[in-house]
Amino acid sequence: MELKLIDSKGAAGTLNAADDVFGRDFNQALVHQIVVAFQANARIGSRAQKDRGAVNHSTKKPWRQKGTGRARAGMTSSPLWRGGGKIFPNSPDENFSHKVNRKMYRAGMASILSQLAREDRLRVVDQFKVDAPKTKLLAQKVRSMGFDELLVITDEVDENLELSSRNLRNVEVMSVRHANPVSLVRFPNVLITKAAVAKLEEILK
Repeated sequence: MELKLIDSKGAAGTLNAADDVFGRDFNQALVHQIVVAFQANARIGSRAQKDRGAVNHSTKKPWRQKGTGRARAGMTSSPLWRGGGKIFPNSPDENFSHKVNRKMYRAGMASILSQLAREDRLRVVDQFKVDAPKTKLLAQKVRSMGFDELLVITDEVDENLELSSRNLRNVEVMSVRHANPVSLVRFPNVLITKAAVAKLEEILK
């Protein structure tokens, strides 16, 4: 598979890449599965609700059992009452994780990368660096290469790149080991360094 190779000014060339990683057929069902699994596995069990034993209430009977004409009531923490506990409360230790086999995940990632290459949304560059940790420098560099929104995948993210990209909403920089299906799907354009391409071929084959 030939990937488009560009320089800092946007000039084009080509780079031969492995068909196993950048030339696969697109498997929509598999891509959907790994994207959903990645998002689900990122969730933490932080939500919690109170049952009738955990809400702050008085145990005093609201009114006597008989003679009032109203329905029987034992305490104000009843789930039927406003301010009462939940019948089936959400637990903070709820498990949201989805299991995805390693082979499936690699195939899904390769499927996404292949589709990006086919749709002309994937570019390769020799290296991607900025001289100083300044957001303005990175923004100018991205615009000079002809991009508005961009995901940059490098073999290693240096401090200048990390600090420069933090305040840019439309640019994300990550290393190969942090590349994930959600970011690949979300950004309209992806820029990968040559060293990162070699690492992706090694990881996803």
